[in-house]
Amino acid sequence: MSKLFSWSVKYALFALLLIVVASSCKKGELVPDNNAPYYDGVPTVKVQNYVNRLYIDLIGREPLDTEMINDVATLRAENLSMESRDLLITKLQTDTNYIAGDSSYFVAYYQRLYNLFKFRLLEGASDAEIDVYMGLSQNDIFSDSLNGDSLGMQRAKLEVAKYQRVKAIPFELRSGVIDIRTAYARLLNNGVYDFINMNSFNFVRASFNDLFGRYPTQNEFDNSFAMVDANESRIVLGQPGQNKGDFINILVNATEFKEGLIRWAYKTFMARDATTAEVNALMQDFTTTLNFPRMQKEILKTDEYANF
Repeated sequence: MSKLFSWSVKYALFALLLIVVASSCKKGELVPDNNAPYYDGVPTVKVQNYVNRLYIDLIGREPLDTEMINDVATLRAENLSMESRDLLITKLQTDTNYIAGDSSYFVAYYQRLYNLFKFRLLEGASDAEIDVYMGLSQNDIFSDSLNGDSLGMQRAKLEVAKYQRVKAIPFELRSGVIDIRTAYARLLNNGVYDFINMNSFNFVRASFNDLFGRYPTQNEFDNSFAMVDANESRIVLGQPGQNKGDFINILVNATEFKEGLIRWAYKTFMARDATTAEVNALMQDFTTTLNFPRMQKEILKTDEYANF
């Protein structure tokens, strides 16, 4: 009986120790020497789906068979590590080696980005559609020159230049001539955007909503409308301006514009809203660098996006 009693006491003490240890490890708390995620068990089909999704999101097409085989093998060899995902995404964003049909991943990436930006602001207008608008302005140049309307001819030339600057966005972004603020300013300041959002009332509301994901307050609207529609000197978002160009520059230089891009990226690539913590995690670097590819990469290499 004494041995049985001794064993019972030992068992009870051991069970009590387990309870104490378990209660001391709070949910979500990092435990020293905890193992890294086990990716060996990820089915190959999930890795293939991840590669396929990256190609579509980054360069606008599915991978070729050879690309799929090579990229899956590389990811597997590195146990699907964050570093291997980072390298694959970087390759699709920056590799300048010739690729039939794409010119290069680098060129295809910025063309894809341009198309996504047009989808956001211009209802996905193709360059062919932009050419139609530009052709109408070029006809105006010709007719105004025949009629001796030098002022009208100058306005038409300015419109043509706006369309040309829009079409130059992918080349000038990848070559570093412009940054993402200038790209968005051009996408807001052209006849296609004006046609979609006819009159100054709609233009002001749409530009706030498209960039910030919200409509302007009454005070913001009143000052913005006066600036855009009547060329009046006003203050919007704490910055002075007196015309449509000033208004657009105020918007794309606002901190809220950068936050809006992060939230748009989550909506586009994760199909959900970003949390406040997720926005804050990306905000400081993105505000400083305006490096959209790097911000995008942080989203696309997560387990959630990969579905691992």
